[in-house]
Amino acid sequence: MDWFDGLTRARAAGKPGVLLTIVEVRGHSPRDVGAKMFVDVQTASGSVGGGNMEATLIERARAMLNDGTDTVVEAEFGLNEHARVAYGTQCCGGIVRVLLELIGQRPTVAIFGAGHVGKELARILSRHEIILHLADSREGMVDDDLAATLNSGPATVHLHTLPAPEILIASLPEGAHILILTHDHAEDLMLCDAALRREGLGSVGVIGSAAKWARFRKGLLSEGHGEPAIERIQCPMGVPELTGKHPAVIALSVAADLLRVLQKADPRPQREEGESRSGDGR
Repeated sequence: MDWFDGLTRARAAGKPGVLLTIVEVRGHSPRDVGAKMFVDVQTASGSVGGGNMEATLIERARAMLNDGTDTVVEAEFGLNEHARVAYGTQCCGGIVRVLLELIGQRPTVAIFGAGHVGKELARILSRHEIILHLADSREGMVDDDLAATLNSGPATVHLHTLPAPEILIASLPEGAHILILTHDHAEDLMLCDAALRREGLGSVGVIGSAAKWARFRKGLLSEGHGEPAIERIQCPMGVPELTGKHPAVIALSVAADLLRVLQKADPRPQREEGESRSGDGR
């Protein structure tokens, strides 16, 4: 498998990795400038020359993944019998400089409800580097036309028609963010219950008014959920300052607040922040 295949698979699965690129060669080297390799916690694809240099770089790349601190690192190797080595000597005689770039894990976002607001929200979020799930319990709500629209952006998109949409919650990766805005308040409540029973999720939001949330809170308490757990759910969701009931306005408000959450979870420097809203997802 070459480095591009490895990178593509990792990005589709939302897994982090490190891209290695030879940026300078002085003298002789097994590979030329531009040779690449992709390393994740389990696999390595492509090659930057093999031997001690490659084994050491794989070790450094996995240390970057474990630490999560450095995003770009440079490493220089002397390929001669005098160079310090851990995995055997290389005697090509040159000096090689390699750039290691951390390719971060993409966040996963699951939208439940492909009504007017859900589709607008999915269109906005599909323009971002995320893994996006859009699920609806109704036949025909997620179709080929919608798929073509959403797949034009950088997000990896998964569309689901699920009579029991709560099963998707159980399969989502750790840290996934959930946005609940279906056509049915009973379905919304059921999904809130399922989200609280699943450990390790990121943010959870449900569309609706304060009155709707008061009813939901009572229902969730009756299901045995404690107050601290229920407080994990945001309702209404969206940026309070963005008012209006048009689906596009609500979707923009919810997306802005979610992006604020995603930026806080991203260790890389950020420029601005947003905040969350209400309505009905039909």
